[in-house]
Amino acid sequence: MPFHPIQPEKRSDAVVRQIELLILRGLLRPGERLPAERDLAERMAVSRPSLREALAELQGRGLLETRAGSGVYVADILGATLTPPLVALMRRHEEAVFDYLSFRRDLEGQAAERAATEGLEADLALLDLLMNRMRAAHQSGDPGDEARLDAEFHLALLEASHNIVLLHMMRAMFTLLREGVFSNRDMLFVRAATRDQLLDQHAEINAAVQARDGARARRAIEDHLDFVRDAYAAQIQEDQRAEIAGQKLDRARERK
Repeated sequence: MPFHPIQPEKRSDAVVRQIELLILRGLLRPGERLPAERDLAERMAVSRPSLREALAELQGRGLLETRAGSGVYVADILGATLTPPLVALMRRHEEAVFDYLSFRRDLEGQAAERAATEGLEADLALLDLLMNRMRAAHQSGDPGDEARLDAEFHLALLEASHNIVLLHMMRAMFTLLREGVFSNRDMLFVRAATRDQLLDQHAEINAAVQARDGARARRAIEDHLDFVRDAYAAQIQEDQRAEIAGQKLDRARERK
């Protein structure tokens, strides 16, 4: 018979499993600092030797890292999703941004639909909270804060889909976006008219999810990312025209 005695679990193994699940579910994020050893041991109701054993094992698995004089952090496992040569290649060629937006459009559309139909009340409350913070940042005229909240809103939408694989794939994409690999996201928030449109688009996404309307939520995110694509295309064209105009001016000055 395929039965065997149940073995008592080591305390350190239970700590490892809990921290692994927190990372997998996105509750502990890359670069996030863990509480101090004494505090963490008390929270998890384990001895400090058991905690140290668990942390050492997690570091050996590449999930945690120790920074001298600073503490223990969740490792940047997302940064390794794309190889440095591929990241450098995408950074050098602006057309990569359009493939990136197309990729986001497909996956975020699916995530928005799932968030509307399967998201928990706490997920929807978080989206509503971030939407209100975006409105406040918009009124204060802080484009940088509004851009940051924009990214947080999209990540919260992905988390509300409760698809772990989708969440971690898109977190890697947003890491590259924040690092400026896929153009400069703050560019979209410079013009007041564009900022107004972006706020309205996020409000529609949020309203669709709050209404539990999956099809409407998918359309809203697709319309939003189509707008972002067109805005990037217009900015690229404007930059090219400015470069050409500058070259013409330089040549005219040289002919004197």
